[in-house]
Amino acid sequence: MSFVPLHNHSDYSLLDGATQLPAMVQRAVDLGMPAVALTDHGVMYGAIELLKLCSKAGIKPIIGNEMYVVNGSIDDPQPKKERRYHLVVLAKNNVGYRNLVKLTSISHLRGMRGRGIFARACIDKHLLQQYSEGLIVATACLGGEIPQAILRGRMDVARQVASWYRDLLGDDFYLEIQDHGSPEDRIVNTGLLTL
Repeated sequence: MSFVPLHNHSDYSLLDGATQLPAMVQRAVDLGMPAVALTDHGVMYGAIELLKLCSKAGIKPIIGNEMYVVNGSIDDPQPKKERRYHLVVLAKNNVGYRNLVKLTSISHLRGMRGRGIFARACIDKHLLQQYSEGLIVATACLGGEIPQAILRGRMDVARQVASWYRDLLGDDFYLEIQDHGSPEDRIVNTGLLTL
């Protein structure tokens, strides 16, 4: 059985990632992985470099983006201060790649939330519905909407949100389990297993 990492940040994830793509791809090759995904925060700056490196190394590139999702509308002329949730979005085919590019572009053109270096390019769920074809979505890290609901003790909200994504994406929606050894990871992982 082989393993493929589907949630990875590179140094293109500003203020978050340090791994350079050549090292990431080489490590995947060294470990015998048939593919590697790139899911930088809110951007796809490394997509072409990943494609070239993976092609040269003989492994499959998986293009993604750890997007920021808001429950309101990004087109609200006076947006409320709302939570931005993380969501891993992967392209599973060419249609998905085009939709991922479209979502990323819209997020930067219309969805900026926050100030200064902490501003983030966001999408809303209506946009995700509109451009969901060909995409695979995972709940992401502790910053995801479902993990946040679990951490607040709101399993009812976690179930409701998971149902919304499952209804939209079917078998292309995944609950992402991470374990960095933190108490929060243990709480979230236990909650995810009950959904």
